Amino acid sequence: MTETSETDLIERAQRGDRSAFEALLRSHYDAMYRMAYKWCGNREDAQDITQTACIKLARSLASFRFQSAFLTWLYPLVINTAKDWMRARARHPAGDGKDPDYAQEPVAEQKVYAGQVLDRIRALPEREREAIYLVFSEGLSHREAAQAMACRESTVSWYIHEARKKLRSLREREARHG
Repeated sequence: MTETSETDLIERAQRGDRSAFEALLRSHYDAMYRMAYKWCGNREDAQDITQTACIKLARSLASFRFQSAFLTWLYPLVINTAKDWMRARARHPAGDGKDPDYAQEPVAEQKVYAGQVLDRIRALPEREREAIYLVFSEGLSHREAAQAMACRESTVSWYIHEARKKLRSLREREARHG
């Protein structure tokens, strides 16, 4: 989608054009779902988080002022929805939190390793995890991630540095202890 057509869709959706809002959702739904899934690691929860984020988007779209890229504005909405969802889930646990479909899939060694890496990332402190996802998974620059996280660019760099140290330490500890 070109920047002009996205801007047009946003402006029309802000004025109440339902078809423009639906088109905007169609173009960003996959990115919203990916972020939710990476945050929670469970397909059903990711779908619920994404749906809740869509509702929040409908309610808050009027507050978007074109001061950043739309996705930069959208990521915190999805991440905060995921954080709220995970906090609520922690208060009311149901099952072991593992995705049963994912657990039953035949997995190659790479897929297992990727799952282990995601588990390690999910164990990081919230802000470090958020920085890692935005920069490495979503491809945002440190500046864009800083906008999405409402902090300084140097803070994003520090979060990433700290996260890498912790991930490296975990990997080394696991290698020593098998």
